[in-house]
Amino acid sequence: MKYLLLIYTDEASWTPAAREQCVADSTQLCHELHTRGQYLDASPLHPAAAATSVRVRGGKKLITDGPFVETTEQLGGYFLIDVANLDEAIQIAARIPGAAKGTVEVRPLIELPGLPTTTDAAL
Repeated sequence: MKYLLLIYTDEASWTPAAREQCVADSTQLCHELHTRGQYLDASPLHPAAAATSVRVRGGKKLITDGPFVETTEQLGGYFLIDVANLDEAIQIAARIPGAAKGTVEVRPLIELPGLPTTTDAAL
C-alpha cells in the first residue's frame, strides 16, 4: 500500500547546520528504503513564503501568496513509500529527521485506476 508521509515543522526552528544534517539523514533513509523496495519518491519543499495558493470561487480564480492556512508548522517535505501496512509506514515516519522537530502525517493514498503512470510518458 502506498503512503504519503507529510513532514510539518516550524521553518524558523532549523539552523542552517541542522537543515543540512536533516537533508543528509533523509537522503540516507531514502537509500535504505530504496534497497528494501519501499521508496517511491521524496523531496524537501521551498519555504512556505515561496508557495502560491489557488482557489476557484464563483468560477473565478483567486491567487494568493503563501500557504493556504496560517499555522505554526509548515509543510516542509514528503516521502512517498510503498509498504505492506500502516505499522510499517509509522515505523518509517518515526525515522524521518523532521519528526524530531515537528510532525509527520501518515496518509494512505487512494489508488485510482486509469491514471497515467511514469512509464506512459516514455511511450
